[in-house]
Amino acid sequence: MKAPTMDRSLATPASRPTRRLRLRERLAQMRALLRQRATLAQLDDHLLRDIGLTRDEAQAEASRPLWDVPANWRR
Repeated sequence: MKAPTMDRSLATPASRPTRRLRLRERLAQMRALLRQRATLAQLDDHLLRDIGLTRDEAQAEASRPLWDVPANWRR
């Protein structure tokens, strides 16, 4: 009788690809947030008025640390 062999694809945790995907998504979100905040800091007063922000509000948002995001972004 032949000894059973283990299927290697079943030996690795199924969550590993999912974790990598989540990490990549999170890093992409962080890069996008940095770009958006940098762009916000460079907008002129006319464009800030168009979106309803003052210069001080835009600077405050642009200077927030990377990990300081709105609560609805957190999972």
